[in-house]
Amino acid sequence: MGRAYQNRKLSMAKTAGAKTKVYSKYGKAIYVCAKNGGVDPDGNLALRGLIDRAKKDQVPTHVIENAIKKASGAGGEDFVEARYEGFGPGNCMVIIDCLTDNGNRTIKDVRQCFTKSHAKIGSSGTVSHMFDHQAVFAFKGEDDEAVLENLMMADIDVTDVELEDGIITVYAPHTEFFKIKTEFANSMPEFELEVEEITWVPQNYIDVEGEEDLANFEKFIAMLDDCDDVQNVYHNAEIKD
Repeated sequence: MGRAYQNRKLSMAKTAGAKTKVYSKYGKAIYVCAKNGGVDPDGNLALRGLIDRAKKDQVPTHVIENAIKKASGAGGEDFVEARYEGFGPGNCMVIIDCLTDNGNRTIKDVRQCFTKSHAKIGSSGTVSHMFDHQAVFAFKGEDDEAVLENLMMADIDVTDVELEDGIITVYAPHTEFFKIKTEFANSMPEFELEVEEITWVPQNYIDVEGEEDLANFEKFIAMLDDCDDVQNVYHNAEIKD
């Protein structure tokens, strides 16, 4: 794919909101995942993966435990998933995943992010066909060929393995996520996974440049970070240093 996923991940992390907002988003996601698939991480692999990512992002244990405890009770909040797509500043493509208990409020907030940054929200499917739903793992290393060989020997379907600036990145169909994670734990424990997630990976990237587009892009991402219902933002923008 020609570009280091970890570098893009770090650049996107710079725009993350305050820690309390990050905790809130993880708490909501864990609650919904546990509510829908069961509160036992051993029986709910999606929950286990979400908890692992939360811990990696330094979410306090009590936030995780409270969300699971809340999900184990009767009733509770009724969150649903919502996805919005469109074209951001500089004509980059954007996918926005939300969890909401009020769809009218969420679409209004997300639409405002597009409007106020001179971007354009689209209908379902507008840009998602230009992204691949993939499992992504990134870690420090130099021998990408050995990593690929180990995964193939374990009968794992791998889309691509790339090495750039001392970072190895593995891309695979999202259905292979837990098989890959298990294989790293069993046969390649020397690698410390810095990224392990299921995400939307763009098929192509677009350079967002020019003072106005760059300013609008930063404003767009910051506004989305401030939306309580927004969980994840995926885009194909490449920002020049």
